[in-house]
Amino acid sequence: MDKKLNNRLNIAKAGKKDEFYTQITDIEKELGHYRNHFKDKVVFCNCDDPEESNFWMYFSLNFENLGLKKLISTHYHDEKSTYKLEISKGNTAGKSKEFNATKTDLKENGDFRSPECIEILKEADIVVTNPPFSLFREYVAQLMDYDKKFLIIGSQNAITYKETFELIQDNKIWTGADNGGTKWFQVPDDYEIKTESRKKVVDGIKYFSMGSIYWFTNLDIIKRHEDITLFRSYYGNEDNYPHYDGFDAINVDKVADIPFDYEGMMGVPITFIDKYNPSQFEICGLDRYIEGNPVPGRRFTLNGKEKYARVIIRNIQV
Repeated sequence: MDKKLNNRLNIAKAGKKDEFYTQITDIEKELGHYRNHFKDKVVFCNCDDPEESNFWMYFSLNFENLGLKKLISTHYHDEKSTYKLEISKGNTAGKSKEFNATKTDLKENGDFRSPECIEILKEADIVVTNPPFSLFREYVAQLMDYDKKFLIIGSQNAITYKETFELIQDNKIWTGADNGGTKWFQVPDDYEIKTESRKKVVDGIKYFSMGSIYWFTNLDIIKRHEDITLFRSYYGNEDNYPHYDGFDAINVDKVADIPFDYEGMMGVPITFIDKYNPSQFEICGLDRYIEGNPVPGRRFTLNGKEKYARVIIRNIQV
């Protein structure tokens, strides 16, 4: 493996400690929306330790119910070679929830960018995991390069990454079903959490909350085709929808306040992406990147005061 790539992952692990284990309840809540996608598919859960991963637990316990063809997981270790664990269809032990999992040593350390793990990725149909947030851009780019279906976890702020936003705008990826709010991740005992409100210990297990967390996917779900119900009118309430400084779009502070009768461009919070239906709205761009921004690379302002990130949209049903 390229030494520079390996060093970058090591830095991410040492500096950010991206060893966050998703709770089984969060996985079950989300995966229930995708059951029809998994029949006869090879599922790859990388960026996890199969012996700790609740993704592995979920898919191994539901292997037969989902009709999987194969389940694969690889373990990462920054200093030594590690292993691959897999279950194949027809290789069950003959009893519900009991399987013959095959464990194979890897020659490298399990980095998702290593040639060895890329070969495993090529075999997979769907990737489901919690990748290191610090490497989110690179991880998604790899999935797109190899044309893989996926369901992964990331920060809400990943929506504003230029590379991620362009994929969302092009309807190549979108958000999953259960997004936003507080999600708690299991972390190592020595993981330092400075903010008390983001820490809890349950039955001796340490958990950390990282703020608003989203699922990102390119697997189709019903939610993506549901219209946002619009109640507000622009006309007669123009003062509630001021135009940005130097850009011809109105500001909408809440998704619930999107007017049903405005034909032009509107700037809405990034939480809109979680409710976006491409049959109802067109995504025109993100404030800092959109053509015509009077200060390219900067967020829009109202009366000289900067607004938080805004997605620029247009209602195509008006």
